[in-house]
Amino acid sequence: MNNSSNLSHIKRSQKESLLLRELSKMLLQISLDDSELNGLFINRVELSKNKGVCIIYFYDPNGPEIFEQKKRRLILYKPSLRKGIAATLDGRYTPELKFAFDEQFKKQQRIENILETVKKDFDKAE
Repeated sequence: MNNSSNLSHIKRSQKESLLLRELSKMLLQISLDDSELNGLFINRVELSKNKGVCIIYFYDPNGPEIFEQKKRRLILYKPSLRKGIAATLDGRYTPELKFAFDEQFKKQQRIENILETVKKDFDKAE
């Protein structure tokens, strides 16, 4: 039973990786055509357990308020994104897309900055 659970996790991770790659390409093309979406990038993608919903986590250096403004514009591209995914993915169904701001990325950056500061202080102490 544990083996099938691991296999399921591996397959979900592979599909998330493929979605991240393809959606990033599509977002790049969209942002070249629509300057209002500049600065926005996809940080990670998460599939629900039944693979029916795909949450796309975006990050904008200007913060969540600016992301919410861009999200309204991004929603207009949702049908095109789903069509592009359907053409790329090998599956029966195309997941529903949900857009979210990635708070985790901000935390990760803060931790990396702290670690870098500690490393510099440690190097100076030696």
